[in-house]
Amino acid sequence: MASQRLKRGVRGAIAATAVAAAAVGLTSPVPAGAQPNTASDALKKYNELAEEATKLNEELLRAEEARDQNQAALDQANAQLAQASAAGEQARKDEEAFRVQVDKLTEASFEGARFNQLSALLVSDSQQDFLNRMSALGVLAADNNEALDKLSGAVQAAEQARTSAADAQAKAQHATDEAAKIAEDVKKRQADLQGQITEVKAQLNRLTAQERGILSDRGDMSNIAVPASVAGEALEFALAQRGDMYRYGATGPDLWDCSGLTSKAYASAGVTIPRTSNGQAGAGRPVSRGEVTAGDLIIYNGGNHVAMAVDNARVVHASTDGVPVKIVDLEDPGTIYAMRRIAG
Repeated sequence: MASQRLKRGVRGAIAATAVAAAAVGLTSPVPAGAQPNTASDALKKYNELAEEATKLNEELLRAEEARDQNQAALDQANAQLAQASAAGEQARKDEEAFRVQVDKLTEASFEGARFNQLSALLVSDSQQDFLNRMSALGVLAADNNEALDKLSGAVQAAEQARTSAADAQAKAQHATDEAAKIAEDVKKRQADLQGQITEVKAQLNRLTAQERGILSDRGDMSNIAVPASVAGEALEFALAQRGDMYRYGATGPDLWDCSGLTSKAYASAGVTIPRTSNGQAGAGRPVSRGEVTAGDLIIYNGGNHVAMAVDNARVVHASTDGVPVKIVDLEDPGTIYAMRRIAG
């Protein structure tokens, strides 16, 4: 964590411009569009466009996640198909071998059918010879029964292998079909997101220099004590990224989207959580508003945005295009959708 402390320390030397922001009565933009009435129409429009882009980014991430999951299912189905095919080939070889054995024993039994107990007694030279002949007939019968059992088992194994192969083939085909659909979905969402990003950037350029300065304000860059816990480690990582800029789909090291920041923060503390904000809305356990503490995840706007609690009143988050990672009031990013404790 030494490098994170160094990064935070360097940024702490940068002068904050929060006083200037307060002077004009504007706040930093939020994905929820919770902008006060004092904001200009251009800034309001910017927030609306940014919120829509954030939503599209989340949808794209979910589609890409579905693509990865489907690829895993396809790989598993193909592996099962290969295994079932190999088992089927071996079962067919076993069936053929045991059938030949049964045929030979059946032929031998038919030709030796006259060796029943009576004929064995009549042709025997002695009592011992009789016992030897009867023993040989018993072995022949036992061998035949064993061969028949093996043949039956091989036939069943071959049939089961054929069924397994058919099921695996169906799964593989379904996964392949799904992959094609998901690929189209990802492609469409990527195009939608890029179009929305273009609008956001164009609207950003329409803002006044003062408004753009407010957006780029890094907020509180002071050193903040964190708990000595896993949640504290995650929070320390997130705080160390203050001042880094936002980029849709980014996961660091110096560019972030909202869930990219929180997932990497917990990864740095040795905890794996879902990549998307919607997925993070189901991670850990729920907490109430009064229970929120450092390191908790606060999910907003129906699962389309996520921030990490600094304490019970503030969060640190990667907001939107043109805005650095910063600390804001807990209610600022939008309508609270879920509050989750990942560790502790």
